[in-house]
Amino acid sequence: MKAARLYGKDDLRVDSVAEPSLGPGEALVKVRASLICGTDVRMLKNGAKVLPITLGHELAGVVEEVAGDVRGVKRGMAVAVAPNYGCGTCDACVAGQTHHCPDLKAIGIHVDGGFAEYVRVPAAAVAQGNLCPIPEGLSFAEAALVEPFSCVYASFERARLVPGDAVLVIGAGPIGVMHAKLYRMAGAGLVMIHDLNEERLAAAQREDASFVTLGPDRPKERVHELTGGRGADVVVTAASSAATQQLAFQVPALDARVIFFGGLPAGKEVVPLDTNVIHYKQITVTGTTRQSLAQYRRCLRILASGRLPVRSIVTGTHRLDDAPAAFAAAARGEGLKSGFVLA
Repeated sequence: MKAARLYGKDDLRVDSVAEPSLGPGEALVKVRASLICGTDVRMLKNGAKVLPITLGHELAGVVEEVAGDVRGVKRGMAVAVAPNYGCGTCDACVAGQTHHCPDLKAIGIHVDGGFAEYVRVPAAAVAQGNLCPIPEGLSFAEAALVEPFSCVYASFERARLVPGDAVLVIGAGPIGVMHAKLYRMAGAGLVMIHDLNEERLAAAQREDASFVTLGPDRPKERVHELTGGRGADVVVTAASSAATQQLAFQVPALDARVIFFGGLPAGKEVVPLDTNVIHYKQITVTGTTRQSLAQYRRCLRILASGRLPVRSIVTGTHRLDDAPAAFAAAARGEGLKSGFVLA
């Protein structure tokens, strides 16, 4: 089969490799959609701990084969594949927080992922319930979006949105747009999106004309103008930069919630912030990473309801043979989301 495999920094190759063979309790999934994440781009740029590796952790497909005594998974099932799985016995795992397991593993990060014709789902992930049936009416591309969307949802839960709140999302990539869509659906009164990339801001407004887009010119002042001087009730950093976090501290309203969603690269994670803003404005600052399996499944239901359309976020589809070009386009920030949709 074909697979897009990472061999080192800036060394991505489309190889012909053997189809995975299954051990007890494992499942083989024929990939129908797999999408490129910012994490994939960073792994291409910086390398990975496990090499060579087939990338791709946002994926959906059809169960081709099941090995051993597996319950609840059958050949022919259309499934979204939650990539993260834990040891199953630590305190985090038994609390349902398998995504915070000290021995966390992830498909496409630690074991071969979905940028291939087939992907092997390890027994631990199958037993944990990571093969989630796709509800009727949801496409494979939409099901593959559940992974990033459920990360967005995990952060949204911490924002404690109140209907009518003013929300600022910093970053107009696919993650930022999904944040904006979720806050709008949940009752935000004003949704602002800031980015330096005017093309992505235009794409965000095409997704929802009610979004107020803020370009590179005076974003702090524009937030205060739009909110009558109050500032934003919720601020989400959906971009990985120190400047993003610093801007978040310049625009919060009294009692605001600031969500650090985008992590910073190693060596750049120490950021000077005015902590008096926390003190005098009584803001809550928090962060999230990944998602629980319960959140992943809830997000499948949200997207299947049709209340929050996401299919248009996938603006570029490529053949697996064109993986290097697809990654280059994603790195340049072309469109919103790119990936591979296989027959």
